[in-house]
Amino acid sequence: MGKLDGKVAFITGAARGQGRSHAVKLASEGADIIAVDICDQISSVEYAMAAPEDLAETVKQVEALDRRIVSRQVDVRDLDALRSVVADGEAELGTLDIIIANAGIAPVGLDGEYVERWKDVIDVNMTGVFYTVMAGVQSLIDKQAGSIVITSSTQGLKGTGGSGGPSVAYTAAKHGLVGMMRSWANWLSPMNIRVNTVHPTGVATPMIQNPVMEQIFNALGPDVEIDAVKNLMPIPWVEPVDISNAIAFLVSDDARYITGITLPVDAGFSAR
Repeated sequence: MGKLDGKVAFITGAARGQGRSHAVKLASEGADIIAVDICDQISSVEYAMAAPEDLAETVKQVEALDRRIVSRQVDVRDLDALRSVVADGEAELGTLDIIIANAGIAPVGLDGEYVERWKDVIDVNMTGVFYTVMAGVQSLIDKQAGSIVITSSTQGLKGTGGSGGPSVAYTAAKHGLVGMMRSWANWLSPMNIRVNTVHPTGVATPMIQNPVMEQIFNALGPDVEIDAVKNLMPIPWVEPVDISNAIAFLVSDDARYITGITLPVDAGFSAR
């Protein structure tokens, strides 16, 4: 038996990286999955974003665990589309128990343009989280039970690594998620709905392991330490499963009285 047997989890940004890892981990614990991802390119993002075949691979991996999954290409900036996929997923899988607001972008602004990127980062990384939670929270309220986990960042706890432009938007959005979480925890915890944020350091996903990021690191040279990705432990980044393990704990009954917290999974980054 898994710790999440009989549960239904709604996960955004599920086509690859952390989102896929979360879907597979929660499925391995017995949950059925509603998985969404834009699977398209946002013009202000320099690195290649997920494609439809990435989401298909997530479906394949979840189904290999003998769990059910409903997947859709959905932009988290579209509240009506999120509500629609939740309704479709619940019709097939049952009522929602878990919301994992994971989708996010991290443009770097190599060309110096920042206005469009500011808008896109705030729209996806903060407003998209608001829409994600609001699209599914009524099901949890009706049950008077459930768990919500929001993916923030170490940049949602600190301001290190800021260099103006899009990095300010990213840090602002990730800090904003903490305020949203705390507000929701105060609203929902009396209804036995727990709300928490996780705060990863750099994670080995295509968001940071891509030619654009390589260009930045190469330009700085091998002897330059970048404050935004400097951990206390002797590792450059953590793996997606490290975040998934924390999330699986937070949404399980093992964490039944944990709500309103900011949980770093950061190899000591936040202690610097």
